[in-house]
Amino acid sequence: MVFEPDKELIENSNVYRFMTEKNLSTLEEFIKYTNENPKFWEEFVDFINLRFYKRHERILDLSNGKQWPKWFVGGKLNIGDQIPESSEVFIKWMDENLNSREVTYNQVLYEAKAVSSWLKKIGLKKGDRVAIYMPMIPEIISVMLGVIRAGMVIVPLFSGFGPEPIRIRVEDSEAKVIFTVDKSIRKGKELNMINNLEGLNISKVVLNRSGTKGDFYDFEEVIRTAGDGLEYTESEDPMMIIYTSGTTGKPKGCVHTHDGFPIKASADIYFQFDMKKGETLMWISDMGWMMGPWTVFGSLLLKGKIGIIEGYTDGKVISKFMEDMKVDIFGLSASLVRLLRSEEDNIKLDVRLTGNTGEPIDPESWYWLFHHSGNKPVINYSGGTEISGGILGNYVIKKIKPSSFNGEAPGIKASVFTEDGKEAPPNTEGELVVLSVWPGMTRGFWRNPERYLETYWSKWENVWVHGDLAYKDNEGYFYIVGRSDDTIKVSGKRIGPAEIESVINSHPEVIESACIGVPDPIKGEKIVCLAVTRKKDVSEKELLRYAEEKLGKALSPSEVKVVEELPKTRNAKIMRRLIKAIYLNKPLGDISSLENPSSLEAIKKVIKKEEDMQKEN
Repeated sequence: MVFEPDKELIENSNVYRFMTEKNLSTLEEFIKYTNENPKFWEEFVDFINLRFYKRHERILDLSNGKQWPKWFVGGKLNIGDQIPESSEVFIKWMDENLNSREVTYNQVLYEAKAVSSWLKKIGLKKGDRVAIYMPMIPEIISVMLGVIRAGMVIVPLFSGFGPEPIRIRVEDSEAKVIFTVDKSIRKGKELNMINNLEGLNISKVVLNRSGTKGDFYDFEEVIRTAGDGLEYTESEDPMMIIYTSGTTGKPKGCVHTHDGFPIKASADIYFQFDMKKGETLMWISDMGWMMGPWTVFGSLLLKGKIGIIEGYTDGKVISKFMEDMKVDIFGLSASLVRLLRSEEDNIKLDVRLTGNTGEPIDPESWYWLFHHSGNKPVINYSGGTEISGGILGNYVIKKIKPSSFNGEAPGIKASVFTEDGKEAPPNTEGELVVLSVWPGMTRGFWRNPERYLETYWSKWENVWVHGDLAYKDNEGYFYIVGRSDDTIKVSGKRIGPAEIESVINSHPEVIESACIGVPDPIKGEKIVCLAVTRKKDVSEKELLRYAEEKLGKALSPSEVKVVEELPKTRNAKIMRRLIKAIYLNKPLGDISSLENPSSLEAIKKVIKKEEDMQKEN
């Protein structure tokens, strides 16, 4: 089963219209045009009518090397000043209790102007950092755009963070103000968010939902501030520091500019997600993760609408949102797809197309998403916070195969390299690399340029090594196998966890799984898998036997353990490194982004029980 576009869909697509204008006859020609011609980015920003105060003198400056490009050199623009005066709906919001409201562009513009004015009145200046620790409510978008409007730098924080990860990021960025709420909800429980800021030496602005008293500024007073603190910023001025966890060490603060992240996000959404003016884009995420700001900036610059949900997202909430709010483009993670598969089979995703990102999607979940959206395109999408969007994705004008990517994102020239730094033959796994530059590249890590260079540019000269294990098939379709640092090497054979997990997940009783490699004296590494099953009495031996039949003995797991849940981030990414640390009895490191810490203790008990049984035998 694959997605095959019809003539009408192709000819009405954004990418086809652009190709026709430029006399490009194939998708491959389009992708090559975008990654070999910096002028493409000028053409794109002109097409979406991005407002510059001063026109740039040059599109691209590489005088400091590929690692440090400058875009739209000499130009002036402010992304916070792109909000149109319009009574059209901009934000569609719902919470897990099914309360809902809609907010217009005019209301967001009014609140953004007030925020920017207030920040300047209390003495903040251009370039100062402002942290945002809020749930997915409409006001978070007004705050983000208001801070940016004032020429300051937003530091969005994951709404599920506890005190310590907040402190680390606030201190690292030297934020002077933090916007938050006194309470939110999650799985029916009231969360007191302001308590997580106790002892933090920073001015607090609180959206006060329950009349809480304390030493802080009230958000209602802020948005009543008269005036507008608009700053005429340079194209390359920092606009956002968004943190992404490293496998070791403290989190990395990715620096993004006015002419970077928003433009890259918009191009991906326009060409790969085919978003039309006025359509609603909804991605299940959090503003502390890349896909939150990606949705905001892309929808804003393409003059669309945003769908957001506060609290826990399940099939009931998603179905109600779809029914009441109308969504055109709906994005989620493969883990959330697996959750929806386990909850109910009759959910209908009445959308024009769906998207998946965050981790590789197994074929069973891809089929489910394809089927429940009425055989509409599934845009598999993979990139990162440092990229400002995708390296790989899908375009609606070409056949889409399950779990695949049918082309690189606009402006991206990607390849797969073997260990000797050469392009891998078809169906050979290797490192996913990028050979071009693009506006969305992070401008380094905040006050740590050496770590940025070491992370992405140190393996091969002038080659961005992203850290994903991938391959291309005989037709040129890309597949992501997993993170390079998650790669398992069994008897000299490299295999990504996603390849094994997709087989385990195809068992009718398995909801999802996670596989790791652990040291083995004979094989070098052996494969250990944890599986979440629909029934508690599913035999681990049965799962092992099933995997061996499908994978063959050489690449089959040595162990399969049934657990109640896997450790995940709020946006449902499975944290395999924590599973590995537990199994090897090593320190867990940073668990600040973990949604369900209780899963770790449950996994420890399962592993200890197995160890005790082995000792007895």
